[in-house]
Amino acid sequence: MANVHDRHHLISEIDDEVNPGPMNIQFDSSDLRSKRPFYIEPTNIVNVNDVIQRVSDHASALDKRIHYYSRLSTPADKALIAPDHVVPAPEECYVYSPLGSAYKLQSYTEGHGKNTSLVTIFMIWNTMMGTSILSIPWGIKQAGFTTGMCVIVLMGLLTLYCCYRVVKSRSMIPSLDTSTWEYPDVCRYYFGSFGQWSSLLCSLVSLIGAMIVYWVLMSNFLFNTGKFIFNFIHHINDSDTVLRTNNSSPVICPSAGSGDYPDNDSMIFYANDTGVQQFEKWWNRSKTVPFYLIGLLLPLLNFKSPSFFSKFNILGTVSVLYLIFLVTLKTIRLGFHLEFHWFVSTEFFVPEIRLQFPQLTGVLTLAFFIHNCIITLLKNNKNQENNVRDLCIAYMLVTLTYLYIGILVFASFPSPPLSKDCIEQNFLDNFPSNDILSFIARIFLLFQMMTVYPLLGYLARVQLLGHVFGDIYPSIFHVLVLNIIIVGAGVIMACFYPNIGGIIRYSGAACGLAFVFIYPSLIYIISLRREERLTWPRLIFHICIIILGLANLIFQFFM
Repeated sequence: MANVHDRHHLISEIDDEVNPGPMNIQFDSSDLRSKRPFYIEPTNIVNVNDVIQRVSDHASALDKRIHYYSRLSTPADKALIAPDHVVPAPEECYVYSPLGSAYKLQSYTEGHGKNTSLVTIFMIWNTMMGTSILSIPWGIKQAGFTTGMCVIVLMGLLTLYCCYRVVKSRSMIPSLDTSTWEYPDVCRYYFGSFGQWSSLLCSLVSLIGAMIVYWVLMSNFLFNTGKFIFNFIHHINDSDTVLRTNNSSPVICPSAGSGDYPDNDSMIFYANDTGVQQFEKWWNRSKTVPFYLIGLLLPLLNFKSPSFFSKFNILGTVSVLYLIFLVTLKTIRLGFHLEFHWFVSTEFFVPEIRLQFPQLTGVLTLAFFIHNCIITLLKNNKNQENNVRDLCIAYMLVTLTYLYIGILVFASFPSPPLSKDCIEQNFLDNFPSNDILSFIARIFLLFQMMTVYPLLGYLARVQLLGHVFGDIYPSIFHVLVLNIIIVGAGVIMACFYPNIGGIIRYSGAACGLAFVFIYPSLIYIISLRREERLTWPRLIFHICIIILGLANLIFQFFM
């Protein structure tokens, strides 16, 4: 039994050694019984506010009774310790204070079942591997092959450093217990309510931007899946109507090098078949399919808890691994097609250095974006002293994955006969709908995105409604209105601007401006100034990072 008068007195476990707890009570991580707190029934928690949770007089009486029993024997006597089968689960255990408050013992709940470094690295890699991976080859094409590789490495290093500054931001506040803080709490400490709400806004931009990209991609994958099934049943090969290679592993150029997104007209069916015309009318990439998804996904967004969908997170890993397998196999079949022209483009090849490289930096800002949740992920690391090492390894793996996908797709793209400018913003669009391997990839990605989409909607609801109304589910009306707005934005973009590369780079540059570039640098500068350790080289270096973030956003509107 531990009496605690202040929440800040609860000390989280950092390692497996015996650590002094509140009032010098020893909490040994090897013996869960030795740090068993007083159990309070959930019904006894009668009120919740921003600071503490109040408990009833009945719980207080139970506390005094346990105190009385504990004095009947010596601390070494185990006779009055409750047996294991009646001890509540860790998440149900609260520490009670005579002041009338109850809260979870962090050293007990967080020290139970922490992740190894290998699991932590894999979680960070899996979290960053999102839809941006489909646009990396297009970004390399926009920047030029050599420039694109250099930009990926440099952006990986820059975002890693900024992420490192986010991880260390809590330790720069020695006067307070920041063990339970998230990054918005750090922003609120330094910048007040403006920092809290601006960080919330940037986080929402990244979430809603990802949801819009998901809707565009789900419409794309659903359209191509339906078309594959229809063509297979009716023995139709519609890829003959577009520019393509004539070999056993065909590659197509839906936009014919124009840079526009492929529409239905560029992949029309045979017009002399009434059945095919009806199918094309009711199964259109931008006019009908985005609306069909509403009936399936809008009801799922209104669930109070997304726990069911979180069970399918493994699909994200499977999808990425399959994409790596697909790209590797296609590269083996197609071979490498490269020519190096530094500044002048040719009929089939783009120059190595292109002025459109900021489009790739915008995509990569979102591709490397994990700054809003990295503190949460690293909290569960068993060996906290390895956080920086594990973060660096995870970023290295993500960078290598992007380089692998981007280089192989770009290098193996068959030029000639097709131009490198034919590489689409979603590189799967360069494979015909009747390609079996691409069909499997689209099925994987479609199902994975349909399970992740409600999770993203839940996070957006928690952040917006939780801050505005103090309740993540104030009513079905509030939740429905929010979900209709989010879904409506996705439908509109899928119909009128289905360019995932453009959406990713705009949303990435916008949310990354604050979370990746400005806040980590400013917080570090302010903390060093307060400690009187700020030097001119450090100041200039971090101001340059802020300027790069501003330039990254501004140049997106001129490309």
